[in-house]
Amino acid sequence: MRWNRQALAEWREAIRQAWRPRWYGRLRAVQGSILTCRLPAAVGDLCHILPQSTEGSEQQPSWTGRTVPAQVIGFREATAILAPFEPVHELGPNTLVRHTGGAVHVPFGMGLLGRVLDGLGRPLDGRPSPVGKPIPVRTGQAPSPLVRTRMRQPFITGQRAIDGLLTLGLGQRVGIFAGSGVGKSTLLGEIARGAEADVVVVALIGERGREVRSFLEDNLGSGLARSVVVVATSDQMPLMRVSAALLAVTVAEEFRQQGLHVLLLLDSVTRLAMAQRELGLALGEPPSSRGYTPSVFQLLAGTLERLGPGERGSITALLTVLVEGDDLDEPISDACRAILDGHIVLDRKLAEKGHFPAIDISRSVSRLAHEVMDANHAQAAQKVRALLATLAEVEDLVRIGAYVRGSNPQVDRALELQPALWQFLRQNRKERVSFAETRAALEHLAAAWSQHGT
Repeated sequence: MRWNRQALAEWREAIRQAWRPRWYGRLRAVQGSILTCRLPAAVGDLCHILPQSTEGSEQQPSWTGRTVPAQVIGFREATAILAPFEPVHELGPNTLVRHTGGAVHVPFGMGLLGRVLDGLGRPLDGRPSPVGKPIPVRTGQAPSPLVRTRMRQPFITGQRAIDGLLTLGLGQRVGIFAGSGVGKSTLLGEIARGAEADVVVVALIGERGREVRSFLEDNLGSGLARSVVVVATSDQMPLMRVSAALLAVTVAEEFRQQGLHVLLLLDSVTRLAMAQRELGLALGEPPSSRGYTPSVFQLLAGTLERLGPGERGSITALLTVLVEGDDLDEPISDACRAILDGHIVLDRKLAEKGHFPAIDISRSVSRLAHEVMDANHAQAAQKVRALLATLAEVEDLVRIGAYVRGSNPQVDRALELQPALWQFLRQNRKERVSFAETRAALEHLAAAWSQHGT
């Protein structure tokens, strides 16, 4: 029988997974959420803590009760440092730890679509565990810059304000920056429902537990059938939150390797950074700006660079960044803006007026808009931006009643067009607008502005 290389590689992986050496060690110390154990293991290896060990030999012990998964995150001399994925209770000296012989693996396949998983790939939707080829959850390396395809095709979100003025490219990585309660999750759900993508991967990191179901049912809705959702709520251990983000990125990469166009929604990058900060401080890393450790910025750069176009498929990523105190210059926001291909800023004042999506166009940028827009689209977008700038210049004067109509014909025309502009920028929830309709409305608005000498 003749075997091709792919089949042989799959057989080797299956044999490797079937036979893994197992070693056992015992806990030596517990400091907060950090455990130490003398155990032959590598960083990233999965272990299980066995709180209730029963009779058995040191080489092959047996146990009862619930095991707690943990991962090796560092070393001190010959002692492994572990962080648990779940809370651990009733631990004592010499508690048994089993090394599984490798990294965290999860099943991968089209059977993942429509499923809701935790950071270890375990189902949260009450259905049986997904079946598929086991793949390791990778911290991973980004594709080579020279094998990535160029981004020339627009990515359609179904949102007029984004598709018209902040046009995204297929494979672009964009941050949505806003404070709490401004509509980030709602906007993500609307895009997930209406975007043109083969597969949607959603990572809810540090989300409030009560909001997960509402996001799935109200925001994601029918889009769940083509989605994979990974959830780690705010009450879970920091390692589980980090692993959930890495699992979502790994799954998105696997779909990209199959030539599919993937939409990755990660909410939020800030809570991922906070989880990594907890781990870094527990390991003894020196805190830097606002207490964030160096490993936080390394994790952000390493994770975000894995996204984008590949050799065949692409990962278009929309990632929310929780801006503390609406300060866009805080460390995580600043680091993300430097890495990503654009940013969409949501404005609290617009949200308070019931303006959805509450996008501040003047402060938002798509770095690839000029590569995916044609000439007519780019010209129309530029004119509408000029209209917005004119209105912003006289906003304070108009608010206090100091502007007199007739003083400036250009401003007068801008004020006449303001209702049409707000109508273009606003969009009802569950309303999807085609790219052709967005283009037509944008060009009509630009033509009305140009007809008066602007």
